[in-house]
Amino acid sequence: MSDQDNIYNTPQSAVADFEFNTAVARVFPDMIKRSVPGYAETVAMSGIIAARYAQPGTHLYDLGCSLGAVTLAMRHALKTSDCKIIGIDNSESMLERAGHYLALDDDGPEVDLVCADICECPIENASVTALNFVLQFIEPQKRLALLTRIAEATCEGGALILSEKIAFDDQEQALQTELHHDFKRANGYSDLEISQKRSAIENVLIPETESAHRERLMQAGFSQVIRWYQCFNFVSYLAIK
Repeated sequence: MSDQDNIYNTPQSAVADFEFNTAVARVFPDMIKRSVPGYAETVAMSGIIAARYAQPGTHLYDLGCSLGAVTLAMRHALKTSDCKIIGIDNSESMLERAGHYLALDDDGPEVDLVCADICECPIENASVTALNFVLQFIEPQKRLALLTRIAEATCEGGALILSEKIAFDDQEQALQTELHHDFKRANGYSDLEISQKRSAIENVLIPETESAHRERLMQAGFSQVIRWYQCFNFVSYLAIK
């Protein structure tokens, strides 16, 4: 069975809402590489940033860890083994594959994988938390509560690494969307695939503006927010406690 993302390459009479099921887990590395510009750089830098803010004797969280890309980046970059990395996701299919990847890479700090809802699971003694293109899938009315719990669980001097697809005003939004679609076409997606994937995620992935993100992060309890990466409508922030 091919690991290439062809989920939306044939016409569908009714496009179902996107979900992180077995079919998506199987092709996720190809899907994310061809859908999110700068994804590899974002993951690698998330590990480097995590190493800078990790504190001995604390936890590092990868919330919505999917296949564990950021989890592994943290493990590879950490300069201390006196930390535990905890990857949490509510998709058993994603965690099963993440477990396989981790089993092939057992050098570094301890890693626990937990199948749970990140809006409900305990978060404690955190020096670093990553939300790598995850918050956008959380219901908007639940986002502040999640970020507040993260901030409250974060040690002084700790950090949240937040990467998101964001929204713009109407004029810029149109251009950013077209640039993103050009990226997808250049990576082999057809207009049919782009259109059907967009229909699948439009009620599931809800982007917000940069100002909304910044305001909410400060309201949640972080003292400083910086944007450290952007490629088209995909942006990464560092929020420091």
